[in-house]
Order: sequence, then C-alpha cells, then structure tokens
Amino acid sequence: MTTLNEFSRCVAQYDPHALPVPAAQAIVRQWAAPVTAVERVALRDALDRVLAADIVSPIDVPSHDNSAMDGYAFPRAALAAAQSGGSGVELTVAGKALAGHPFAGRVAPNQCVRVMTGACIPEGCDTVVPQELVEPGTDASSVRFAADAVAPGANRRLAGEDLARGHAALRAGRILRASDLGLLASLGIGEVSVRRRLRVAFFSTGDELRSLGEPLDAGSVYDSNRYTLFAMLRRLNVDALDLGVVRDEPAVLEAALRSAAASADVVLTSGGVSVGEADFTKQLLRTFGDVAFWSLAMRPGRPLAFGRIWSGERPGVGLPALFFGLPGNPVAVMVAFYQIVREVLLLMSGATPQPLPTIHAASRQAIRKRAGRTEFQRGIAEQDAHGQWHVTPTGSQSSGVLSSMSEANCFIVLGHDEGTIDEGERVAIMLFDGLI
Repeated sequence: MTTLNEFSRCVAQYDPHALPVPAAQAIVRQWAAPVTAVERVALRDALDRVLAADIVSPIDVPSHDNSAMDGYAFPRAALAAAQSGGSGVELTVAGKALAGHPFAGRVAPNQCVRVMTGACIPEGCDTVVPQELVEPGTDASSVRFAADAVAPGANRRLAGEDLARGHAALRAGRILRASDLGLLASLGIGEVSVRRRLRVAFFSTGDELRSLGEPLDAGSVYDSNRYTLFAMLRRLNVDALDLGVVRDEPAVLEAALRSAAASADVVLTSGGVSVGEADFTKQLLRTFGDVAFWSLAMRPGRPLAFGRIWSGERPGVGLPALFFGLPGNPVAVMVAFYQIVREVLLLMSGATPQPLPTIHAASRQAIRKRAGRTEFQRGIAEQDAHGQWHVTPTGSQSSGVLSSMSEANCFIVLGHDEGTIDEGERVAIMLFDGLI
C-alpha cells in the first residue's frame, strides 16, 4: 500500500517543513475519491445535490416554433413581394393564436395571424412583426407595416432552440441550482439521480474550550471553531457530524478519532496539530494513520495536517477516512478550510468544482510580506466612482482575531514568491460573496 507520505515526496516543491500551498492542493486533490453511492430524489429535494448522471433531454424545448413577442405572424414571402413593388406590407388578419391555444389552419401568402408571446407559429408563417410597428390597414380586417420594419424569420423561437431532444441538458457532477430545477421541470423530469451526501465528522480539541451554555472559568474560552466549521460545511450541503469538544488526553482523543473514522468519509479537527506539549494528534496518527504533511508555507494556517486514519488498530485496518487537522486559531481554521479542504470535499461529493474566482484591486496601503509563503490577509474591497477596485487590510491580521473576518469582505491573496506590497500596487483579492 502506497502511503500518503511516499506519494507526497514525489510532488514538485515538496517540503515537509513548509509545503507551498499549490503543492498541498495538488496532494490532497489526488486522494479525493468521490463517493459512489447514488440515490433518487424528488426535484424539490434536489437543490444543491450533486448530479450523478447526465440528464438527456427527452423532448424539444420549446416543443414548437413560437412567437418571441406580441405581434403578427406571417410568411416571409410577403416582405420580398412588398420590397420588389416598392410599397409597404398589407395583410389580412386570418385569426388569433394564444399561448396554449394555437391557430387552426394554414396561412395564405397575403394573410397574417395575431399572435401573443409564446403562441405557436401558425402553419405557413415564419416571421413575427411586433405589434407596435403595425397600424390599421385599408379595411377593418387588415394591418399594414413598412417592408423594412422586420427581417425575414425575426422574432420566432425555434422548436428545440433551448434544448434539443437527445442532447445533454445537464452533466454529471453539476451541483444543482434553482435554475437547474426549473430546467428539469421544463423537461417533465420529476426525479433525478444524485450522489449520496458526503459525511464529514468534526470536533475541537483543547481543555480550555467550553461549549455554549457552560460557564467560563479562568483561562477558558468558548469554542467558536465548531460553529464556523458547521456553517462552512452546511454551505457545501454535506452531512456534518458534530462530535463536540474532545479533551487533551491521548486515550480520549484516540477514541474520538477512531469513532469518527468509522462513521464519516472525512474527519476535521481544530487544534492539536502544532508543537505544543499537549498536542497529541501527531503522536496518535503515527499509530493508526498515514500523514502526507504537517506544515504549510501559508499564513495564517501554517500548522495543518493532512492524511488518512483508520478505525482499526493500525493503518489499513478498519474503516478509512481522510483526515484534516486544522489549526486552533479561528481565522486560520477558515483560511485552511477554504484554501485546502473545500475543493476536496466538493470532489469527494462527486462535484466538478470551479476555481475560486479572483479579481485584482489597488491596495490603499503598503502591506508587509516576506517571500516564501502564501498569505491570505483580510481586506475590505470597494469600487470607486469609475468602477475600479480598491482594497484595504482590516488592521490586525492576527489569526486569533475572528472579528476581522466578520469585518472583511475579501481575502487579499499574496502569492508564495511575492514580497512587500507598495501602496497603490495591484493585488489579487478573493471576494467572500458566495464563498463565506
């Protein structure tokens, strides 16, 4: 069995003491095996689920040629006749077509049909002139308009123009959105096959942590990391298993990790992966785990462990789970989750994740940075009157200042090789909107 550590050493830029962020992302991506179980769900229960198979359209959408607006449908030959004669177009109104109530019969070359938006184009017609371009004709049963008022074939939506029968409407791996549910409904599809939800167990470690509702004694703090983790996991629509706070005792921590591995596909912990005397996770994972790396060239989030653990007594025995040991500081937890963990969870859910979008903005102040690590600073981005983006760091960039994440609306992304940023220099930013 190839270990993660052996595999990791073959990755470019591998450094066990300060692994660059792109190298860490490449390593974890290789071990993100998608869940294979599939289930059928009703359309109303499919929002944010991952599509397990391509959806092939069973019908043409729309099912018939139809009018794109209110007006009059007529044969395009009438335009050519009027243009050759140097006159306007005058047509006799043969009837009316409404959405769901088509005109019966065929239209003659000198006739037209009053049509409403969505109505079937009558037989013999292929062009629609908008009603606002039409005026009464020489008698009560006719209308007229300029020959150059409309192009041949205009304002007609063709059958199958949206989706053609037999073509893929949605691809496997898509996270279903509100518009997708409407699209599926337009095809008459009421159930879809989706991947089962990924199961992610998470807990916090530390004797100083207290759950909400418990009194704070000297040196203790409320556990915030479980709530940020829960919220971030919920955004990804996984089954999140909250295992609470685990004490800094090897036996207790070992039992929690084995139990988590037995019940989940992925295990997330916060705290306990640094070099402190009471950080036992590293010791335990040597016994029943397989670790790829422990430290990243990233700020915040340097102490971050990735590997596999098993529910049994040693590696390869019992049920396996991927393991992420996140830092204990609140901001570092969020940065590590979004930059390292998020994509893996999406891949394991069977989704096809897209890179997190970044834009560029001018920094309103100088930013101290040393080359050799990737930094994700909190910032406030805004557009000026000319639509240009500017960004300002949120003051203290300490990984323990969670309020700065609430104040910020973006990450300022400073690459591995970048140094200090001058005022006015353009930097990459990753907006929180749609992410956090």
